[in-house]
Amino acid sequence: MAEPHLSERQEKWFASVVAGLERDTGKSLDEWVAIARTCPETKHRARLAWFKAEHGLLQNRASQVISAAFDTGMGWDRPHTLVETLWADPDRRAIFEAIRSAAMALPDVVMGPRKSYTAFSRRIQFAAARPDKKGGAVLGLAVPLDASARLIPRKSSESWAEKLVSLPLAGVGDVDEAVRALIEAAWARC
Repeated sequence: MAEPHLSERQEKWFASVVAGLERDTGKSLDEWVAIARTCPETKHRARLAWFKAEHGLLQNRASQVISAAFDTGMGWDRPHTLVETLWADPDRRAIFEAIRSAAMALPDVVMGPRKSYTAFSRRIQFAAARPDKKGGAVLGLAVPLDASARLIPRKSSESWAEKLVSLPLAGVGDVDEAVRALIEAAWARC
C-alpha cells in the first residue's frame, strides 16, 4: 500500500470540490472530463483560462477536472515522481532527506509533494521545503519569526502556506539539532 500523500483534511477538501462540482453545475466529473478533452489548449494555465472563459469554472474545480482528464505524470497522485523530479540534484536531495527524516519521525505526519515544493502536514501544513535557485534549499516553518535568528520572513513569491516563515539551508549540515527542534515546534502548533 502506498504511503498517504494527502492529509485527512486535504482528502476531504478534494472530495468536496468534486461533490460541489456536480451539485453546483449539474455535471459529473466524468462529464467535465469529456468537456476538458475538447479544450484546444495544451498548457495547464491556458486550460484554466479556457475553462473560466468558456464554462465559468474557476481554478480549483478546473484544476481538478484537468487533472482527471490529462495524465501529466506530475500530479498529486504521483508523489514519488514529484519528489524525484524536484529533488534531483544530489546536494539538494541530501538536504531534503535530512528534513524529511526529521519531519517524518514525528507522529501523524503526511508528506505531500507538489511541483515546486514538498509539504509536511499534521492536521494542517506545518512545514515545506523547496530547492533554492542559488543552491541549497529553503525550509518553511509554521513558527513565529522570532523563534530563531536564522528565520527570515516568507517571500510573497513562495507558493506554500502564508503562515510559514523561511529558513535558508546551504547544505545538509544546516539541518542541525536547532532546525530539528524548529520542525518539531512547528509540528506541535499544527
